[in-house]
Amino acid sequence: MENIFTDEYFMKKALQEAEVAFEKGEIPVGAIVVIDNKIIARSHNLTELLNDVTAHAEMQAITAAANFLGGKYLTGCTLYVTLEPCQMCAGALYWSQISKIVFGASDEHRGFEKMGTQLHPKTIVVRGVLANEASSLMKTFFAEKRK
Repeated sequence: MENIFTDEYFMKKALQEAEVAFEKGEIPVGAIVVIDNKIIARSHNLTELLNDVTAHAEMQAITAAANFLGGKYLTGCTLYVTLEPCQMCAGALYWSQISKIVFGASDEHRGFEKMGTQLHPKTIVVRGVLANEASSLMKTFFAEKRK
């Protein structure tokens, strides 16, 4: 039997969260945290709603996953996020010791790679999963904001 739980499968779930953010007028970034093929956290940007610059999708997902697991470390977990994490989120992901990060669209201006931010040395990074879909949602959002 074929494993349906691929990076693309879970990134589609993160994209659903990004669409929720879009509908709320938030920058459309969605994130989920998975352990053993089970989604343990879902989130999206809440910076506008909470009036909090730290309320990025990844930060919300880290907190929710840690609460679910009952501890601060996310070893064995994978974060799926529609946009490359910023340096703030990458720093939090470093401290969480997350095992894997899968992101969709690259952020050439504010992404952790551009900014030179380090992740935990054991964290595996997979780039570009459903990047076109994630990028398209961002472009649509900002085009509508500029109208």
